[in-house]
Amino acid sequence: MNHALCGLAANEALPVELVDRLISVADADIADGLASRADLSREQAVSLATQVEESAVRLAYAGVLTAADVDPLTQPQAALALLEERSGDLGWARLFAEDPDFEHRVKLAACPDLPADVREMLAADPDVRVVAELALWTTADLAARLARHPHAEIRRAVAANEATPPQVLSMLITGEGLPPAERCLVCDSEETPYAHDPHCPRLACDLRSGASCTGSHESTLHELAEQALWNPATPVEALLRFADHPSALLRCRLAARPDLPPQTAARLAGDPVPGVRADLAENPAIDSALIHVLAADRGHDVQRRLAHNPRVPLDVLSDLASATKIGSTLLPRIASASPSEVEGLSRSSNPVVRMLLAERRDLPAKIRDLLADDLDAKVVKSIARHPGLSEAQLRSMVERHGSRVIAKVAANPETPSALLEYLTRYMTPVRKALREVARHRNATGPALLACLTDRQARSWAAGHPALPPEAIVELLTDHDWQVVEAAASNPSLPPTVMAELISEFTRT
Repeated sequence: MNHALCGLAANEALPVELVDRLISVADADIADGLASRADLSREQAVSLATQVEESAVRLAYAGVLTAADVDPLTQPQAALALLEERSGDLGWARLFAEDPDFEHRVKLAACPDLPADVREMLAADPDVRVVAELALWTTADLAARLARHPHAEIRRAVAANEATPPQVLSMLITGEGLPPAERCLVCDSEETPYAHDPHCPRLACDLRSGASCTGSHESTLHELAEQALWNPATPVEALLRFADHPSALLRCRLAARPDLPPQTAARLAGDPVPGVRADLAENPAIDSALIHVLAADRGHDVQRRLAHNPRVPLDVLSDLASATKIGSTLLPRIASASPSEVEGLSRSSNPVVRMLLAERRDLPAKIRDLLADDLDAKVVKSIARHPGLSEAQLRSMVERHGSRVIAKVAANPETPSALLEYLTRYMTPVRKALREVARHRNATGPALLACLTDRQARSWAAGHPALPPEAIVELLTDHDWQVVEAAASNPSLPPTVMAELISEFTRT
């Protein structure tokens, strides 16, 4: 792989004539960068797709290629991509429905708006994988028919399809009104009873981890229930039976349902598995009484997940901030706090609460400035990226709290260039700060040169347009391929050097 040319392919300043030259010598790696260019003309895209077939797929998804530009016989993946994007020739669908390559038929089965006759062809496909893919994405009427399919794998896919009618989803869960499934992927390939080794050494084996069948297709039916529990179209009444199911995974899925009835939620609050209670704690469907019960639950992750519940009362959230490690993140309840609630939170005696409030980026100037002057470093770290802070405020943060806040100050998109330079010279430079400066829009040449001393910041700095051209050219021979690619993609790389890179490649 030529990393310099891969970077050059994505360089937004690459002259059009050099783009043409690069297309003419492109391999799959170089073509990947070329296909992502925003300035690629249709003629260049067609040329690139002809030169490297893999790029045709990306160009098709990007809308650069049209049906007139693609030959389904020689560029089947690109043709299928256009069908998936609803911009292909529907005549291709019939061609692919009869394609001997099952992977092409599977890909076709996932495409929207297929003609009715094509859907029928795919529904009768001899390969279960094709029919299952169709069942996952097809229309309500066909999904209802496929729910009666004798293969459990297809029923599993129907259970995941949000277009499946609710009454059909209920039937899949209860089994009422449906004949029993006759086969599954396990008993298709193994003599039952059989349990798949999770560390199966067979390279050609495609059974899922945990797959098993004793004649009743139990692992596939378990997965069917899991899919139905995820499916918002499944009537919750059909799912309540899983509140006492032996599978903790299924109880977790039920606990997360946004339409969970209060009585079932109360039962799950007493579940012996903390993971079930944690999923329940984050569910906005639970009522105030249950929130207070779970606030006292010391089970693993229950209180932290409750803090992420958008309906948790602020007084409970304040207690949770003291009881569990939430981290510096914007919680839903903090994000929705009213102006009066924001005022109250800003004056909380709990610094963690003030830190959580400081994660908002829409605070009134008065509240922002109050938090910027906070005596607690973790509060200042959270507010440091807030827009509207002056250079004097940001410098004051660094002077008061030093290395604990430098990286966050450097990450503020409005931090001035002079301050960024100061941060890179700050006594012993903080490596996290160098990494933030290296990708900052206001970074200057001197600041970026300092960032080159950090291994991770080096690649970001190499691609920054403010880096001096002579430094960019020097980095083209760096021992780290990521640095080389970044330097080659730098729009400040001299055009003469760009041309030399391509010429050297063509000579070799």
